[in-house]
Amino acid sequence: MSDGNFNRSLLPHTPYASGMKAGKQIARMHAVEAFRKALDRLCPQLNEEERRKEVDRFSAEVGK
Repeated sequence: MSDGNFNRSLLPHTPYASGMKAGKQIARMHAVEAFRKALDRLCPQLNEEERRKEVDRFSAEVGK
């Protein structure tokens, strides 16, 4: 009886995992951009430094 690693090595390589990572990264970029636009529209009183801090904080949360 063979183990799973041996059987897996016989299968052709599929780019599924790298495609999933790329898709998640694109979704994250879209989410950060949407947050930036919403922040501009909903909180116009924030200066550039405060806006950057909020976007950085959101970006760190989305990346978890």
